[in-house]
Amino acid sequence: MLTLFGTPRSRSLRVSWLLEELKLDWQYRFIDFGKGEQRQAEFLALSPEGKVPVFQDDTAVLTESAAICLYIAEKYGQGTWLPQAGSAQSAHHWQWCSFIISELEQGLWTMAKHKFALPEAQRRADAIETGLWEFNKAAQTAAIWLNEHTYTCGDSPLVADILLAHTLNWAVKSGCDLPDNLERFRKMMSSRPAMRLALDKEIQVAEQQKLSH
Repeated sequence: MLTLFGTPRSRSLRVSWLLEELKLDWQYRFIDFGKGEQRQAEFLALSPEGKVPVFQDDTAVLTESAAICLYIAEKYGQGTWLPQAGSAQSAHHWQWCSFIISELEQGLWTMAKHKFALPEAQRRADAIETGLWEFNKAAQTAAIWLNEHTYTCGDSPLVADILLAHTLNWAVKSGCDLPDNLERFRKMMSSRPAMRLALDKEIQVAEQQKLSH
């Protein structure tokens, strides 16, 4: 069984979205941070940092959303959602994935940490402005790369497109303005039925688990 541990709308949505795109049979385990479930020994055995997402199948336990998505696409995608290995398109796809994780989302994470994620004594109000500046700078690069293309690399969506769309949704929820072509891309990708199915499943399971505890 494929099992995803997460919380709704977090980076776990990147994984659940891909699982739905591939129409795989999978189960969702909601980790309730409000109740401290991320610090319980059972979960820490899977994720020593106490973070989501965590993905588990019969051969692997993985804890980074991009790595999880790449693994799922490679193992279960049957030639979809990844370019041909060793191709120039594959190199550009790796470039997009690395950029999204190491540059584009980092400003958003800086903002989130200093708004609510860090202990209050460690938060710095000026770091929020720095994070916004970092995101806007990276978003301009992403807009140049995407240009007028429909997807990041070629004529069909790939893992990088899910990572990018999720990160842009995060940005909008954080109050960021996007370049026009990134906003069009965000809306197009977010309208895919698999994204809604994934989010609905995450929310439904979370609500059921809260009621059962």
